[in-house]
Order: sequence, then C-alpha cells, then structure tokens
Amino acid sequence: MADIAEKLGISIVSVSKGLSGRDGVSDELRARILATAREMGYRNAREPAPAQDGVISIGVLVLDRFFNESAFYNNLYRDLLTCCQRQHLIALMEIITNEAEWGCVVPTLVESGRVDGLVFMGEFSSDYIRAATARGLPYVLLDFFKDDLTADSIVSDNVHGAFALTEHLLNAGRRKVAFVGSTWATNSIMDRYLGYCKALYRRGLSPREDWRIEDRDREGLYIPFELPEEMPDAFVCNCDEVAYNLVEHLKERGLRVPEDVAVTGYDDFRFATLCRPQLTTYAINVQAMAEAATAILSRRIRKMSVDAPMRVIPGHLIVRESG
Repeated sequence: MADIAEKLGISIVSVSKGLSGRDGVSDELRARILATAREMGYRNAREPAPAQDGVISIGVLVLDRFFNESAFYNNLYRDLLTCCQRQHLIALMEIITNEAEWGCVVPTLVESGRVDGLVFMGEFSSDYIRAATARGLPYVLLDFFKDDLTADSIVSDNVHGAFALTEHLLNAGRRKVAFVGSTWATNSIMDRYLGYCKALYRRGLSPREDWRIEDRDREGLYIPFELPEEMPDAFVCNCDEVAYNLVEHLKERGLRVPEDVAVTGYDDFRFATLCRPQLTTYAINVQAMAEAATAILSRRIRKMSVDAPMRVIPGHLIVRESG
C-alpha cells in the first residue's frame, strides 16, 4: 500500500479504502488504485496464489483504527517487510475493521489458506485472536500481549520507558505530574501508567485520580481533553500524537510549553519532531521488534524451539525542548 500510495501521490488510507471497496474515495480514484496495483504485480488476497514450494508466507493483521495514518504502525510494518525480505519470507497484510474484530470474522488470508503464520500488529481482543488461529496457525503478538493467552509476544519496555520519562520530569523539578492515556484501552498504555506510578512512588508522591486524563473513547478514537481544575506542571503522555495534540490544546489556553507546563511523549515518531517545541520522548526500537517477531514466527512455522514466549525490547530516552 505504501508503494502504491507513493506512486499515485495519495495517502495509505486512501489506498486501503480503494483496495477494500470502502467508502471515502471516488470511483475514478478507486479504478486508478486497482489498475496501479495490478501494474505493480499485486493481487487481491481472495485470488489464489501461484504455488511456491518451500516459501513461507506470513499474514500481518492490523486493526483499521490503529493503521489510519499512524506513523508508528506504518514504520513498524515497513521494518517488518524489510526483515521478511532478508529472511526470504513473503508478507501479506490484511486490515481488520472494528466490526470484523467484534464479530470474530476469520481473516481472508486465513480462509484462503495463503499464509503459514500470523503477526497480530497492535492490540486485538483475545476472542478475535482465538478465532483467527483456531486452525492451528502459529502466531506472534507484536507490540502487545494478552494476560489470558499463552502466546509469543514482542513488546517495548513500556514500564521502564514511562518510568524514565517521569523520572526525568521529577529530576527537572516538576512535582505535579499528570498522566494522559486511557489505561483500559491497551496493555501498553496500562504498563506505561504503571511506570509513571512507580517513579512517583519512589519519590514519595502518590498518583492523583484527577491527574489521570482519558484520551480516547471505547472505539479507540481520540476525544477532547478534559483538564483538571488544579493544573499539573507536567504531563506524561502515552504516545507522541497525544502529546502533540495536548501541546496544541495548552497553547490555545494561553499556556507556554515548557515554561508553564512540560509535556513528554512516547514512541519518537513523526509527531515528536513536528511538535513545537519538539517533544521529549522515549524512542522505541522498532527495527529490533520487527526482527524478533519475524525470527520467532519463522521458527514456530518450522517447528523449532523458541527461547522465551515474551521479548521485551528496550528503547531510550530522548530529551528535547518540551520538558
């Protein structure tokens, strides 16, 4: 999709809508997208693939709500493709709608028998994962884990990352530190909140309920910020995009960043450097995560042993102007 989008000068989301038949693109643009896909040698996942003895095909599943213009998941998928190419694996992506997840609709890639294993990229429900893997396909959870599933999982060091960001703010003299993120939304956000709490407790501070600020609704869509009456002097945000949006919101309220209030992000992708001031953040090692996922899944498909069911990939703190 990235290749087609670049050739046509349009967004990946538009390509996704054009290929899947969803609303949001004109008939003319859809025809151009489909024609370009055929010219570049891509096939619809519902079409039978030519036999390729000995070649392993991996299906990459991602939820629509995570992939719409997400810099993080675009980069993660790009690195996943690069790793597959180096290991002579074929990667096929399928974007899963919210409705398909809720209804536990088996992915087309699985129904068609075109893949030997699956990568679930971004947090899916346990019920959907069970439905998609009911036929016994090996799989890896990438960028999340599930407490109720025994599964190979690759995650960033979420607890330590948020701990490092909070510790940085405390060391800079900030004492009224809030957390921005809906902890029920994903295990990653919950773990980042736990890292934030750990840093506070080590300084003899307690997290305040009114300083834990929701950022998304039950469908995973961002919602307007409801800031507390007593303003914090710093915010630890669960990702760079949320931090970027918060900085813009604070500016509208007449507050200066970082003079009046500090803001940190998490990921170190597009929004970290688009923001003014640029964001202090925790950089995720996306390449290492992609390499671990492809290596583990490849071993599972070949029925080889795997050292550990969960890999925690460390990142590093990046200090910029926002806090």
